[in-house]
Amino acid sequence: MAEYTVISMKWGDKYGAEYVNRLYNMCARNITLPFKFVCFTDNSAGLDPNIEARPLPKMDLPPDRERGWRKLSCFRDDIGLSGRVLFLDLDTVIVANIDQYFLIEGDFYVIEHWRPSKKHGVGETGVYRFEAGKNRDLYDYFMANMEKVKAEYRHEQAYVTDVLSKAGVLRFWPKKWMPSFKYNCMRPFPLCYFADPILPPDAKMVVFHGNPTPDQALAGKSIGLKGFFRHVRTPQWLRDNWK
Repeated sequence: MAEYTVISMKWGDKYGAEYVNRLYNMCARNITLPFKFVCFTDNSAGLDPNIEARPLPKMDLPPDRERGWRKLSCFRDDIGLSGRVLFLDLDTVIVANIDQYFLIEGDFYVIEHWRPSKKHGVGETGVYRFEAGKNRDLYDYFMANMEKVKAEYRHEQAYVTDVLSKAGVLRFWPKKWMPSFKYNCMRPFPLCYFADPILPPDAKMVVFHGNPTPDQALAGKSIGLKGFFRHVRTPQWLRDNWK
């Protein structure tokens, strides 16, 4: 029987246990396939008992800015994963059934970056799917050539998507499934003060990256120095799904 696993990672204090629990709840409501939910974390306190909490895979990283490099440890073949694995960032909001994220054929799927560039790369690893143990070389090469990789790539997602693109195995989720809250949902100024962010009709997940976070959007805030022009009203669809 096919094995399906959703994984997430939580370390440090940026996100609390409530983010993991909400992500699990959204998966439970929107996946009809048999699956398990694993969270690799340095602190399992407060996690729902249905979540399989595991220690973060050991990874000797220097104490500089993280930039997602720890996510590469998910490609190791000695961390107890098997079958098809769907990685979800903790700030992902699921709004429809996501069975197809497991069933669609292909070795590796990732979000196509909404504004691809040399700086950011072509893919966004907030949501990606892979076959367990198949991409160990991404982890091994980085660990053996850490400074070289960091000099060439701004962050983990640029490295992963560039290497796999050159290998010819990189595929992108259908764009209509994966709108960005920032680019595809938020209203432009001044409409943002009078109308809620939209939910595109074919969306399956809404991707939050940078600001606003789901918490900020739920609170209805103006964000950052340019906040006056980026005000966020709280949409009902976010209240209904992010819980």
